[in-house]
Amino acid sequence: MTGFLKSAAWALTFSLAPMLAHAADAKSQLQQFVRQVQAATGDFTQSTVGAQGRTQPAQSGVFSFQRPGKFKWAVKRPYEQLIVSDGKRVLQYDPDLAQVTQRDVDQAIGSSPAAILFGSGSLDQAFNVASLPDRDGLQWLRATPKTADAGFSRVDLGFRGNVPERVELLDSFGQTTRVTLSNMKANPALAPADFQFTPPAGVDVVKM
Repeated sequence: MTGFLKSAAWALTFSLAPMLAHAADAKSQLQQFVRQVQAATGDFTQSTVGAQGRTQPAQSGVFSFQRPGKFKWAVKRPYEQLIVSDGKRVLQYDPDLAQVTQRDVDQAIGSSPAAILFGSGSLDQAFNVASLPDRDGLQWLRATPKTADAGFSRVDLGFRGNVPERVELLDSFGQTTRVTLSNMKANPALAPADFQFTPPAGVDVVKM
C-alpha cells in the first residue's frame, strides 16, 4: 500500500464534546458521526509496524476535512509532508523529494479508509462491516473492502461517544498502521482555500 493511502487512512478523526447519548455499537456511532459532522479539524499521531515487527518512526501532524471528499492531512514531524484534496483531485507534496503527485479523487480515495470518514456514501457499498469486541475503552468495528484492489486487507475503527478515536489498518504487505485522532473541532467554518494547494516553483508534478 502506498504511503499516500496509509496517511489518508487516518484517513481520520476527532475529539469533540459528546453530541449524542452513547450509541449501541460502533457502526451506529459511525453512522451518527457521518450524519452530524460535515467538517472538522484536529491532530493525529501515526505509526507503522512491519510484518516482521519493525516499527517505523512515528509521525504527527494536523488534519481537516469537509464532506464530500475535501481534506488536508499535514505531517509536521519528523519530516513534513502534505496531502490535500479539493474534492476533485488529490495532491501529495513531499518537500524532500521536491515532488507533487496528483490523482483524481475517486482514484485516490475510492474504497480506501478515507472514504469511511470523509465520504458521504453508504459504508455498505464498498465494505463488509462487522462488530468487534470492546478494547481500550473503545467500541470497534472492522471494515473489509469488497474489491481486491483496495490496497489494504482491513481497517478497524475505535469509537467513543460517537467519535472515532483510533484507526488501525492492515495493508496487503502485512504492515499495520495505527492512527490516533485527538482535539477534533466539529463543524468549523472552513474556506475553499483551506483545501487548495499550489506547488512551489521548481517542484515536479507527476499525474497518476
